[in-house]
Amino acid sequence: MTREGKQGRLVIAVDGPVGAGKSTAARLLAERLGCRYIDSGAMYRALAWKALQMNVDLQDEPCLMRLIGDTSITLEGSGDGHIVFVDGQEVSREIRTPEVEQASSNISTLASIRRVMVARQREMASQGGVVMDGRDIGTVVFPDADVKFYLEARLEERAKRRYLEARRAGVAGDLEKFTQEIEIRDARDMGRSASPLRKAEDAVTIDTTDLNVVQVVAAMENEINRRVRRSEGSA
Repeated sequence: MTREGKQGRLVIAVDGPVGAGKSTAARLLAERLGCRYIDSGAMYRALAWKALQMNVDLQDEPCLMRLIGDTSITLEGSGDGHIVFVDGQEVSREIRTPEVEQASSNISTLASIRRVMVARQREMASQGGVVMDGRDIGTVVFPDADVKFYLEARLEERAKRRYLEARRAGVAGDLEKFTQEIEIRDARDMGRSASPLRKAEDAVTIDTTDLNVVQVVAAMENEINRRVRRSEGSA
């Protein structure tokens, strides 16, 4: 198998806090490697969107478990990342609102919901050739991933990125508010009992604060190529 072929069969995990640039870097990396990109966060947001549509109590775990059991969530690749379907209805834009993101953050703390999502994510990546990003991919979903990355950035830079994203989407808000929301989200993600956000011991850390996405993806590719060369040398 050629080196390019080996890269295309890898399972690559990309973790990190909100605003670190995971999704953009992971999507572009997948394109470069000829892999499938899976945004695990989109799956939680899709469920959160449906829960909001049906006025489900976001703290009612049994009710949410029944909901996820009756919900089809499908991700289809596109040039911009994913087209997301819930029960056959496209909701790609609807799941990106602040309301859905907040609901998703609450739902993602529930252990039973995470177990179902992890099982679905593993099934989606069962054939390999996947780049998946999230907050527990290298620690829980794929602890044996071929390559793991942990992307991070300074709080003020992450807040600035989310603020600019919101402005481009026509969503009002100020930078201080986004900074406070990210601090709360960090505390929730790192403090939850079910699959908390943490760096896997064997993950490669990339600080994206002063890097553009091209530089981030180049660093990731260099590490992957190094791993592939090393495996070839030991074969």
